[in-house]
Order: sequence, then C-alpha cells, then structure tokens
Amino acid sequence: MDHFLYRDGELFAEDVPLREIAAQVGTPAYVYSSATLLRHYRLFDEALSSMPHLVCYAVKALSNVAILKLLGDAGAGMDVVSGGEYARAKAAGVPGERIVFSGVGKTREEMRMVLEGGIRQVNLESEPEMLALSEVAAELGVEVPVTVRVNPDVDARTHAKIATGKSENKFGIPIARAREVYAEIAQLPGLKAVGIDVHIGSQLVELAPFEQAYRKVAELTEALRADGHTIERLDLGGGLGIPYTRSNEVPPLPTDYGALIERTVGHLGCEIEIEPGRLVAGNAGILLSSVIYVKSGEGRDFLILDSAMNDLIRPAMYDAWHDIVPLIEPAAGTQSQPYDIVGPICESGDTFARARPMPPLSAGDIVAFRSAGAYGAVMSSEYNSRPLIPEVLVNGDQFAVIRQRPTYEEMIARDSIPEWL
Repeated sequence: MDHFLYRDGELFAEDVPLREIAAQVGTPAYVYSSATLLRHYRLFDEALSSMPHLVCYAVKALSNVAILKLLGDAGAGMDVVSGGEYARAKAAGVPGERIVFSGVGKTREEMRMVLEGGIRQVNLESEPEMLALSEVAAELGVEVPVTVRVNPDVDARTHAKIATGKSENKFGIPIARAREVYAEIAQLPGLKAVGIDVHIGSQLVELAPFEQAYRKVAELTEALRADGHTIERLDLGGGLGIPYTRSNEVPPLPTDYGALIERTVGHLGCEIEIEPGRLVAGNAGILLSSVIYVKSGEGRDFLILDSAMNDLIRPAMYDAWHDIVPLIEPAAGTQSQPYDIVGPICESGDTFARARPMPPLSAGDIVAFRSAGAYGAVMSSEYNSRPLIPEVLVNGDQFAVIRQRPTYEEMIARDSIPEWL
C-alpha cells in the first residue's frame, strides 16, 4: 500500500496534489510519502513483536538524511555499508548502538570511524577483514561486537545482479567454514563474536529461499554454541520484494515473513535483526517527470521525458519495470496507445519502457513513475552533466524539499583547473 492516490481526477501524495509540487519544485523530482515510510517500517516492527528484535533500515535503499531521521525517530536502527552511510545515520541523530555496519569492502579508515563514533556491531565479510578489524580495535583499545556473514549457498531466485547468497557470489564466508572462523575470532584481540549474519539477496517474492537459509543458520547457531561461542543475535538481512510488475506475482507480507522467522529460529532465544530497505522505501516514493516531446518514429511513437537513466537507472541496469501513470487521471473509456518511453541522454539504454500502453499525452504533461523510492535517488548520477534532481518529502498536507537541485555553476565549481593549465 502507498499514499499516492487519485482524487477527483488528479494524483496526490498524501494530501498534496502532485501538480503543486511539480509547479514549485520543477521536474524531474523525487517525491516521498512520510506516512508510507512509517507504515512499512511499523509493519516489520509489529511482525517481530513476539521476539526481541531491532528493525535496521537498509540505508542503501534511500539515504537522504531527512528520511533517516523520520525512521530513526520512530525507533528504527540503521544498516550501513560505508563510512558515508554511517555519517548520514549519525547526522540524522541515530545513536551508534542502533547502527549495524555491513558491506563487503570496509576500509581501516571506515573501521576507525565507526569504532570511535559508536557501533552496535560489525558484520564481518571475510577473514582478511576480520584480521584488519582486530588490528584497528586493538590499536584503539576497544572490543567490538561482531557477527560473521555466512554464505548459505541458497538460490534466492531473484535477478542475478541482486543475488547475494549463492556460493559464486562475493558476499560472506562459506557456511561450511564458519566454525573455523569463529574459533579464529575467539583468539583475536579486540573482537567479540555475538551472533551470525546472513543475507541472500534483494527483491525476493517467495519465502522458501529465506526458510532454507534460516534453517541453516539455526543449525549453525546450535553448533557454535556447542563449541562454546555466545550467539545471542541473528542478523537475518533483508530482501523482501515489492510488486513492481504487471504480473500477478504478490510478494509475501511482513507478517508472513515474521511468522517464518519465529518458526525457523525463534526457539533459539536470540535477538533478531532484520535489514529491510526496498519494502520500506520502494512504494513510498515516485519520480515526477514531464513530457518534452512526443515523437513519431518508424513504426513506433516515443515519449521523450525530462528524466533519464542518470535519474532512475533501474530499467537500464536491471530491465526493471515501473508503472508510469499520468498526473491527470484518464477519463473512462480513453484509448491507450503504445509508446517507447525514453529520456534525453545520448545512450540507447536510456529507455524506461518499450511499447508501453499509455493514454494520449502531449508536451508539458507530467507523469509519475511509481515504486521509485528505493534504489532511485541513491543510484543517480550527473551523467551528461545533468544536475542531481530534487527530493521532496510530504507529510500530510505539507511538503519540503530535502535535497535541492544544484545549479550548473555549483556543479562546475566542484571541478578545479590546475595552475599549469
């Protein structure tokens, strides 16, 4: 569910007409709904209410500081994968004891940063990283809680570029070697093993892969406890999908996911951490875009928009589907026609949709890309020297720009010309 609905023939974000945001802020622009973000976070929190738990929002999905503050103030923890994301979470007022540091390539500088600033735990991805963290922690004279990310070799049945739990993926330590690695940790200064971490992929639309992975984690927990290790937390990752496509595929509800967690690992008495990102943010955001031209081509018509692959790269990178709807609701009986929906970038890959049925549209009309809150703004760039687009947060009948569109002058000012030129 989201809070982007038609009222009297036009699309609203909560109680704000989107045409009003477009008029004041311009297009393209991202628009987020506070009510949707909070609702989705609370669904996960309630789904785990029978167990000790912490819902750590995956910052990589949508990292604007205002969004992090909204969720952090509601009680969410944060899952970060870089020093920059850690800095954003801290800037949003989230305390270190609610921040988990994940990520496959943590640098020593980032390790120092989180150990000095405060961290709930570090999820280790490899033995070299384990040794580096031990050295940094020992230098600082601290003991850091750690988990080891195990790779359970489970097929998440998702897009190959967002699968993370198979043996050929770069993530984690093979689960068969976990007991060895925990024995190493017990001998290293500065590290205290407190749990196990697992994450098998993103945009999962069925529960079976989670169940396979979590049952393996439960077996490992009992084996490690038998070896004398204290395992008190299970970080089960994120990955629950949202409905992007036209198909009848309906991802599981957070309540079903919570019941699965209780069924597979609830008997272990561990504190449960989960790291949802897409399901919290995905349907909480849209991308507003204006039609620049309607172009007739050889056997096809094009809608050329003012947004491009640098603003929303998911269709170019993943062949991802986003529903695209006009701000003004088509009258009943309006005939659709197929358009290739494209942006202005000089790449054939700058295509959002091919032969997409749309109502007749003209230059100046505005459309909204639905389900654009996750992996939209965070993956944007200034390719073709196009400015990063604004982000807008709606709360009831009010809205605020939470990231400004830079001017060309501001963009160019970041460059510098050496004296010898």
